[in-house]
Amino acid sequence: MSLDPLEPLPLLRRELHTGSSGLSTREAGRRLVVYGPNEVRRKARTSLGRELVRQLVHPLALLLWAAAALAFVAGISVLGWAIVAVVLVNAAFALLQERQAEQAVETLAKYLPEHALVIRDGRPSVVEAGELVPGDLVVLEEGAKVPADARLTDGGIEVDLSMLTGESTPAERIVGPGLIGAPLLQEPNLVFSGTVCTGGQAQAIVFATGDHTELGRIAALSQRTRRDPSPLEQQVKKVAWLIAAVAVAMGGVFLAAGVAVGLPLTDTLMFAIGLLVANVPEGLLPTITLALAVGVRILARQGAVIKRLSAVETLGSTNVICTDKTGTLTQNRMRLQAVWTPDHGREPGPWDGELMRTSSLCTTVTRGEEGELHGDPTETALVEGAAAHAAPVDLDGRDTGRRALFRFDPRLRLMSVVQDDGPHGLRVIVKGAPETVLHILDGSSQSAAAAAEELAHEGMRVLAVAVRTLPAGAEAPTRRQDAETGLRLLGLVGLYDPPRPEVAAAVRRCHEAGLRVHIVTGDNGATAAAVAREVGIGQPRLHVVAQSESIDDHELDALLASADAEVVFARSSPETKLKVADALRAHGQIVAMTGDGVNDAPALHRAHIGVAMGLSGTDVAREASTMVLTDDNFATIVTAIESGRRVYDNVRKFIVYIFAHLTPEVVPFLVFALSAGTVPLPLTVLQILAIDLGTETLPALALGRERAEPGTMSRPPRPSSQGVISRDMLIRSWGYLGAVSAILVMGAFFYVLWRAGWQPGDPTDTGSPLHHAYITATTATFAGIVTCQVGTAFAARTDHAALRDIGLFTNPLLLAGIVFELAFTAALVYAPPLQGLFGTAALPLDVVAVIATFPILVWGTDELRRWVRRTRHLTKP
Repeated sequence: MSLDPLEPLPLLRRELHTGSSGLSTREAGRRLVVYGPNEVRRKARTSLGRELVRQLVHPLALLLWAAAALAFVAGISVLGWAIVAVVLVNAAFALLQERQAEQAVETLAKYLPEHALVIRDGRPSVVEAGELVPGDLVVLEEGAKVPADARLTDGGIEVDLSMLTGESTPAERIVGPGLIGAPLLQEPNLVFSGTVCTGGQAQAIVFATGDHTELGRIAALSQRTRRDPSPLEQQVKKVAWLIAAVAVAMGGVFLAAGVAVGLPLTDTLMFAIGLLVANVPEGLLPTITLALAVGVRILARQGAVIKRLSAVETLGSTNVICTDKTGTLTQNRMRLQAVWTPDHGREPGPWDGELMRTSSLCTTVTRGEEGELHGDPTETALVEGAAAHAAPVDLDGRDTGRRALFRFDPRLRLMSVVQDDGPHGLRVIVKGAPETVLHILDGSSQSAAAAAEELAHEGMRVLAVAVRTLPAGAEAPTRRQDAETGLRLLGLVGLYDPPRPEVAAAVRRCHEAGLRVHIVTGDNGATAAAVAREVGIGQPRLHVVAQSESIDDHELDALLASADAEVVFARSSPETKLKVADALRAHGQIVAMTGDGVNDAPALHRAHIGVAMGLSGTDVAREASTMVLTDDNFATIVTAIESGRRVYDNVRKFIVYIFAHLTPEVVPFLVFALSAGTVPLPLTVLQILAIDLGTETLPALALGRERAEPGTMSRPPRPSSQGVISRDMLIRSWGYLGAVSAILVMGAFFYVLWRAGWQPGDPTDTGSPLHHAYITATTATFAGIVTCQVGTAFAARTDHAALRDIGLFTNPLLLAGIVFELAFTAALVYAPPLQGLFGTAALPLDVVAVIATFPILVWGTDELRRWVRRTRHLTKP
């Protein structure tokens, strides 16, 4: 059914065929068949089996499956099962860490009540909320949840819309015409599914149910806004395919070469398995996962709860933050900032106390048992301001002396009371928006209008207060229009929600790091712009969109394409947030977007990093987000971005560390193949697995805990097109660190053989005189790679800086990891049970002495390379 809920009420009733007796039970049953149940539909979740299959067909996993198959074909079942175990452990670990059920729609459904009170067949009855249909006449009372979108037909209520708008102040909903051009959520005669009635009683006619409600529309948007893979997920997959292609190509070429030179089939298959296993960094995926998990734990202690591991890395590439104002940039605590009176302007004096005391009488704030104030933050600020001006108000006496209350009307933007004010007699007190109050005064005041504009440009929320003293013996007016007339302006009150003290420094760090900050707020442009300037947003240029809902895509694109402007999107709606997020993504930006209301969920889904408020946000916003701020603080977002950059840098560090060992692991197999077997295989496949999954894992994890290098937040965000693995990284890993390591370990291998009298082509099989020397030589290769890992670990700690700049002992976890890998290697080399399993033998002291120099040689050559690069950079004109 397509209808306008704001059309005249008689026409709406006629279109819905609903009278004062409501629908008949039979008609409601027929409509239930037509329109379906009043519930939020949920999208089917991805099955656990499908997610597991996705992990098992990852490119790196496919390579290992191929290696396992070759091992079984070659009759080496122990090796085959070992490789299968590696694949399954990797898949299970990634699945457990990354599985995140999409709970946003399920949480939305919890907002719907189970039952509703309706008028059917002319009498009240309780029905299942899911059975409501358009045209039903529902009864709304204090404490009840609104079961569907409806138009008030009788009475008036206050409704808590915070789950939709994030605003904590209840909104008054009354029977009457709609506001021309107002957003649907601000219409004073409409109520929405899932919101809560906090006071009053009313009847309302249902015009939308199920997926056609605001709640259902948000659920549909949340399900349609897909969550794309993070940059890290995409880049790791690309790298995995690159490694797979290189490994398969190398395996094919050298397999053909092995057959051509007459190698036995078993040796050829062993070579192919070794090449595949050596090329696959088995520890890469679990190491990345664990490093991100560590980043998650660190951020949780800093006030940011990350719900998706890969989001830690995405934070590091964020270059635009779209933030709310109230509570995120500001303290969400209104305070009295300025007072203006017609006779004295902003000059302080006893008249200020009278103005504040009078304005405090026009409030509904209550005081708790322990003296704390409860109610609207604006009214709380008025009461506290009166006390600060030595004119405190007795709230119980205020209520006792109240003769009439006309609640805040969103159309008039006014509130008024008729108060028995002791010596002043019976008075009408009105407070509200300056433009409205000044309009209904007996005499206009240009000076008051100018003063209100001045206060607004200083970032204050401005209220005008006017009074009228009733003649002695007069009765209190019973109608609003009779009360709010003949008024005299008492003055203006400027209330201010101050910025959090740490926000200005956080914004400055954003600018130093090349991030832009936009404000997306429902507040007016002048107030938001003043806050933006106070915290430093808008350097060098601030653009204010006063009515952001009306901006079209072309204007938005032109605005966001400007490289030096930051924007305040004022009077915005959640749809504005979604539009801004889409536009920024289209411009290739990595976006972090804050939100707290239910209808922020689509924008939080759409942004790369959806940031929900932990203190003031709704459950739906928290479920739809990627990150939850436990302190609702903008500065925490900046801290998270810095941590994301550090985590990304550390991921690159341990990728350099892991990749550097591919060269010394592959070179022995190439030497074996190119020599046509005259040089025995310098390394076994099980020894490679012992390196990739045993000795290198803990140091790699420790590199994931490395501190940030100097200047982390002084460089611009990396381009979204930049891969996690760059050409320079590969050159450093394979060409410098890997090449040096390969030369050293092959030197150790040949040194052990030659000292035993070996010549190329001499047999080294089991039972031959040189067999023990051969086992010792492969052990030297294995131990040499491990000691080269130590040097690589120290080299990988920095990308450009010298090791002394960060300190040799500043990462105790790395030192512990190195001790573990050396102890693990010693166990494999010297423990008899492990010697038989891994094909190792005890190393003589002279060989140990040679291998002990490898860490210094590997680290020293890379330190020299970095010194040369820094020198060249400094000497460039």
